[in-house]
Amino acid sequence: MKYLFLDTSSFYINIAIISDEKIIYSKSELNSPKLSESIFIFIEEAFDKSKIKATDLDKIFIVNGPGSFTGVRVGVTIAKTMAWSLKIPVVPLSTLELYATTKIEEKYLIPFIKDRNDYLYAGVYDNLLNNYMEDRFLHITELLESLDKTRQYIFVGHDELKTNFDVMKPELDILKIINKHLDDDIINPHYVNPNYLKRIDAEINLEKKLNDSESK
Repeated sequence: MKYLFLDTSSFYINIAIISDEKIIYSKSELNSPKLSESIFIFIEEAFDKSKIKATDLDKIFIVNGPGSFTGVRVGVTIAKTMAWSLKIPVVPLSTLELYATTKIEEKYLIPFIKDRNDYLYAGVYDNLLNNYMEDRFLHITELLESLDKTRQYIFVGHDELKTNFDVMKPELDILKIINKHLDDDIINPHYVNPNYLKRIDAEINLEKKLNDSESK
């Protein structure tokens, strides 16, 4: 079985080709404003260097957020289009669960992406990727107050945090998250959407304008 793994959701672009449960090609590149141009070059390079053709793929794994609105949207659109044209399944994966594949012994992981005004995208996982707090968008104070004080935690992310907990950079184990979701229910590619966890400002402003106009 051959799979394409694609992650354009946050700080790094991560691409991998998996064949018979082994990663035969992988690339990690800093994300950039030119993502929509460079991503196709990276994907072409992945197929070329792995000697795998797109038509050889059995499944596509796409990280659909949370993260950069543009990055998530670009990656999801590419994965949906490829899956639909190749008539193969596409499997959405959480950015935070991907961060939680970082190998840490005897601690619970809090993968996070920092937003503005001390708000975070965060979840709580153990080493087996069991989820103890579903991924959500919340203030760091709310997160800290909700933690089970009998457990040991470590934050996993690319940002600095003002807490008493240690923070480490993600060290991704792509095979670990793929193996967990290998038998997920098949989803129609048209139903795979970005998982932003919060509405974008444009949606909020539009709703406000509509409500204001209705109230007049």
